[in-house]
Amino acid sequence: MDINGLQKLTLLDYPGKTACTVFLAGCDFRCPFCHNSELLDGSAPVEMRDEELLRFLRQRRGLLDSLCFTGGEPSLRGELPQLCEKIKELGYNIKVDTNGNHPDAISRLIDAGLVDYVAMDIKNSPARYAQTAGLETLDLSAVNESIAMLIASPVDYEFRTTTVEQLHDADSFRQIGPWIKGAKQYFIQAFVDRDTVVYSGFTAPPEEKLREYAEIVRPFVGSVSLRGV
Repeated sequence: MDINGLQKLTLLDYPGKTACTVFLAGCDFRCPFCHNSELLDGSAPVEMRDEELLRFLRQRRGLLDSLCFTGGEPSLRGELPQLCEKIKELGYNIKVDTNGNHPDAISRLIDAGLVDYVAMDIKNSPARYAQTAGLETLDLSAVNESIAMLIASPVDYEFRTTTVEQLHDADSFRQIGPWIKGAKQYFIQAFVDRDTVVYSGFTAPPEEKLREYAEIVRPFVGSVSLRGV
């Protein structure tokens, strides 16, 4: 399988774990504030193949305990389950980031015991979802299925929203809270601008707004936390 990037050490991407992060190209969303815009259309250069990744992981046993797949959208890769099997055989925990638009693929990983943690983006309220995902229209049935699946899932998971001043407001979170009611944990992340963001002009809301948004969602979710503030 083609791999489009490797961060050899992260203490942030997998909560409580020492991990590396693997970047996979290709995504069916076009979020205008995406940090990894070079990965969206699948044309990003290939940095390594899976054999090289597995060799790296064998050398890092005892130093790393986990691996995070991000993108892009990892669930679009049909070869992902086979690679996860080999990584699990080496004793690693696996986290997968997902936009939630492919519940069948994520469910297969969970049912096969190939993933230990799933982080799903909640892009915005249903009313503003397509706009925030960079699409003209979007059928949210798959996203709804993913939300329900993860809430009922035996694996650890989180929902998270990267919050942009120009795309989110209090009403966004008044709708998100009931939508993910019963979830274990939800993170509100502050947008951070980078030179790889698709479009310029986006900013993070001030901290007081983020705290307001957290209070709006808190009655519906077990744990609500801020990231990046």
